[in-house]
Amino acid sequence: MNWSADPVRLWSAAAIVAVYLVMCVVIWLGVRRQQLHDRAEAAKLVPARDGAAPILVVFATQTGYAEELAWHTGKLLHTAGEPVQVLPMRSVDTATLANAQRALFIVSTYGEGDPPDMAAPFVNRVMQADPDLPHLQYAVLALGDESYVNYCGFGRMLDAWLAGRGAKTLFERVEVNSADAHAITRWHHQLSHIANLDDMPVWQAPDWQHWTLQAREQINTGSSGRPVFHIELQAPAGEAADWESGDLVQVSAPAEPDHPREYSIGSVAADGRVHLLVRQELREDGTLGVASGWLTHGLALAGELKMRLRPHRNFRLEDNIGKPLILIGNGTGLAGLRSHLKARAAAGQKDNWLVFGERNAAHDYLYRADIESWRQQGILADVDMVFSRDQPEKVYVQDRLLAKADEVRQWLARGAAVYVCGSLEGMAGGVDAALRTIATDDIMDAMAAEGRYRRDVY
Repeated sequence: MNWSADPVRLWSAAAIVAVYLVMCVVIWLGVRRQQLHDRAEAAKLVPARDGAAPILVVFATQTGYAEELAWHTGKLLHTAGEPVQVLPMRSVDTATLANAQRALFIVSTYGEGDPPDMAAPFVNRVMQADPDLPHLQYAVLALGDESYVNYCGFGRMLDAWLAGRGAKTLFERVEVNSADAHAITRWHHQLSHIANLDDMPVWQAPDWQHWTLQAREQINTGSSGRPVFHIELQAPAGEAADWESGDLVQVSAPAEPDHPREYSIGSVAADGRVHLLVRQELREDGTLGVASGWLTHGLALAGELKMRLRPHRNFRLEDNIGKPLILIGNGTGLAGLRSHLKARAAAGQKDNWLVFGERNAAHDYLYRADIESWRQQGILADVDMVFSRDQPEKVYVQDRLLAKADEVRQWLARGAAVYVCGSLEGMAGGVDAALRTIATDDIMDAMAAEGRYRRDVY
């Protein structure tokens, strides 16, 4: 092929290469900033004591719970006089493990046994390298949910891998089912064998508050899918309620008080109420799901529910607050994206692209008024509503991303952050594969390490 005879192709190829190079530079700078931030955080709890190797407290979190427990563990050990460093798992490499003598791993599992996104660099590089670790003593606190088949799957896999590399256990793995307080007490008790913690309080989750159901409306009437409800909840009178876009709530249903459910918040604190987007689940026996059925049907208007706010640092805007945003999701995942768009609208930030999927435009265009208003105001620079069943051949959000690959690359080259919210099965995996096809594995892994690729999937 004579490329010199086709200047259009030459310019197109040059433009693609230029976009790719810009993406690489932007991502390298971002990763470098993240590394410096992680090092600064890691240094906070290291006492100035010569010759004492710090205990590593390594966390891998998807919703922030493992990080909370890691910092609590680090502070306890520090107060007891132990040198300690708290590190996100993405910052741990083979050299870190080679220089460590004792390490505590606090890791969550999401989906069906998958590691959190922030653990990907460790899994892909450190675990694949299979370093010898006979010098290392370790313990694992594995967080999970027994309703999933591979309960604590990543924690168990990590424990087996460490043992297989010759590391020795400080004590047996502790598994935590849905923030079970008794399991956290066991962890605290085991820590007392390596530090003097006898007089120190066990970590406790925030207290439950009694919120009130103020509004509830089905917003997909006529849909072929399960009913979806917009729900508004009011904080207790006189109680301050503050949260950031991207945060979660935990709801305790009366039928299962020890198994709280988490939902993405679809509003901002300035709205005065927590908004939830809840799909009514149906169990195999034909009855409604315990939590979704109670929230959408069983709980009366003006009725009280036990709830608490949960910071979700992995899905907050944080350092991405001034960057262009690509917001991708499906179904009730629109709640988490809506909170970010509300925050962006309030700040007058207009560099936002929404790619959202549902079944049919006629019945499943969730929050249509909000989206159309943001489009008209210019808050949404681009909108792709993808309704899978409005044409003979089904189309999903990942298909739309692939069809607009050039635009995705251009946004990423400008430093855009990508937020994905919705179902893990199907959507999240398909979107991840599409993004890696568009931008390469290395770029997406680097964006995840930098905090520019964030997911809230379930």
